[in-house]
Amino acid sequence: MKGGYTGRILRLDLTGKSTGTIATEQYEEFGGGHGIGSAIFFDLVGDQLPFDAFDPRNVITIMTAPFSGTLVPGSGRCEVQGLAPMYHPIEWFNRSNWGGHFTAELKYAGWDGIVIEGVSDEPVWINIINDKVSFESAEGLWGLDVPSTQEEICRRVLPGAKFAEWAEAGSTYTTQMPAVACIGLAGENRSRVASIVHGAGSSAAQGGFGGVWGAKRLKAISVIGTGSVPVADPKALMEARTWFNHFQWNVDKPIDPKMETRAFMLFNGAPSGGNVLNNSLPLEPARAAACASCPRACRMRLAGGKSNEATCAATVSFMNLNSPRIDRMRATDLLHSYGINHWHVHGPVDYVYGLYKLGVLGRGKKIECDLPFEQHGKLEFVEALMRRMATREGIGDDLSEGLARAAIKWGRYEEDTASGLLPLAYWGSYEHYDPRVEVEWGYGSLLGERDIMMHSFNYPLHWMPMAMMNAGVEPYLTAEKAVEMVAATMIPYQGDVFMMDYGEGPTGIYSEHKVKQVAWHRHYERFWIDCTGFCGWRWPMFFTNNTVDRKGATPEAEPKFYNAVTGKNMSFADGMETGRKIWNLDKSIWVLQGRHRNQEVFPDYVHSKPSAAHVMPVYRNGKWAWETNAGRTLDKTRFEEWKTKFYEFEGWDTSSGWPKRKTLEELGLRKVADTLQKRGRLG
Repeated sequence: MKGGYTGRILRLDLTGKSTGTIATEQYEEFGGGHGIGSAIFFDLVGDQLPFDAFDPRNVITIMTAPFSGTLVPGSGRCEVQGLAPMYHPIEWFNRSNWGGHFTAELKYAGWDGIVIEGVSDEPVWINIINDKVSFESAEGLWGLDVPSTQEEICRRVLPGAKFAEWAEAGSTYTTQMPAVACIGLAGENRSRVASIVHGAGSSAAQGGFGGVWGAKRLKAISVIGTGSVPVADPKALMEARTWFNHFQWNVDKPIDPKMETRAFMLFNGAPSGGNVLNNSLPLEPARAAACASCPRACRMRLAGGKSNEATCAATVSFMNLNSPRIDRMRATDLLHSYGINHWHVHGPVDYVYGLYKLGVLGRGKKIECDLPFEQHGKLEFVEALMRRMATREGIGDDLSEGLARAAIKWGRYEEDTASGLLPLAYWGSYEHYDPRVEVEWGYGSLLGERDIMMHSFNYPLHWMPMAMMNAGVEPYLTAEKAVEMVAATMIPYQGDVFMMDYGEGPTGIYSEHKVKQVAWHRHYERFWIDCTGFCGWRWPMFFTNNTVDRKGATPEAEPKFYNAVTGKNMSFADGMETGRKIWNLDKSIWVLQGRHRNQEVFPDYVHSKPSAAHVMPVYRNGKWAWETNAGRTLDKTRFEEWKTKFYEFEGWDTSSGWPKRKTLEELGLRKVADTLQKRGRLG
């Protein structure tokens, strides 16, 4: 191995309180991050599937990536994998991740990742200081919220340390505070929607991995590293980073001054765009905050200290509170303090209130609930809801099981998913972007394992035109120019503009062009995002308002950075093929869990309830346009026909959706094919 890796993965046996190592080199073919995590999971327990997420056999991997701890921009993500208890009807092998500086610190400590096995007989936390790894009693930490846990661990690891001053850490010295990832009360109580939180606002929220840590009696992992990350070609890395400045927001002299508004924060590249609670002009003094090595700095630190570093949905979740801004910020802090998935707080708020208005939920109703509905829309209501979810008090016990399981228990699931009152679009996940219109998101989530949470096409092809039209200005690219620029980057299918047709015509959402777009998206994410440590908010960059010609850094940037760090000679297409390999490995794990084509279906509301307006590019009568696409339903028959096209394209059996031996062997996954064949699940 050359640069980008330390060469060792830490193996933790919680049952025996022992440690070991795995040589990273034996998994080098999987690239890093997600790929290595999937391969390790398969090797350790793949032949024992299926079992549940709370089973002691569930292996949780926490992986860094080759870019972690280097100067590569937007590469501070930490990949978490394992069986995820949130999903329904099967707790799929899954992924989540957080940002911050945990992966950088872990690499500086000399580790490429952590593999967590077994169950502790008592609450523990893991203390990592370079090579020294110890199991510590968490008796005094169990029951603490997330901020209190992190603060107490910092005091224990570095007694008396002061900010930015040298402190003794084991046999060495550091100016850094420990990077701590921990769970709150929701995780301790095995909530299926509990998150793992690092720092002030970085969390692996999707999947319920915080609940798995709670089941394993693992409260936290703390790491301090005083080493460095080997880089194969430091000169090439510095040149690549300098070159990338061309694509960044110029805070002193923006290329396009009209883009300097909070209305365009999701896609303009300007700092501090992630916290929507302090706009349009800052309502209190604030400064940008960033994950390790990221020049975008989408986070925000406010003078008042509330909602610090919270971004995107964690702040959007409470935008509709009929309360002062400070209450919305307090709600965001409570969310992180309890360690609850933000995406599964606003869902319960809407759903239980909908049932309350129907007269079936409340005090003395069919579904008993003592939430203070007279306070709905205020901090007091969401505070009561989150407290119950975190402690499993009252109705919180049901909601902590996730909305799908709660609705089943209440006898409401079939009716409410059919009507859209409960819009669980894919695997028990609350609808994110409309699966009837922005289909690369919906199709990709359904064919995968979770809400994909990948804004690759969403920011440039939805938010850019929609936000600019809402602001009364023309989008900075026409629909025709936008799809041309995106298609030009999409190696190995480059040039096919109809991949971006979101209409219902012959080149649209049911066509082979959409097959290629969805496949490209899944393969790109699996390698260029999840294996390298890149952030899905930053990458890919198809086009940008920060260059005169609007060209983005993709597809030149990805291999430029990868080869500089690792010393390899990988092309963009090579990375896409590795992504296809990992996508097929993940698919095989899902098949071992019980996945079948018949399960990959949307709830009835997607096929029967018309969509709201959702701007995307559409090709109609020989012309491209930004269209609202309101009033659409997804045709069930045509979607099933599209699935067949997708399975054929991926080399999967069209009747079952299972990978074929030929496909797996071509990808170097003969061992995986053998396992599927032994189980009678080879396509």
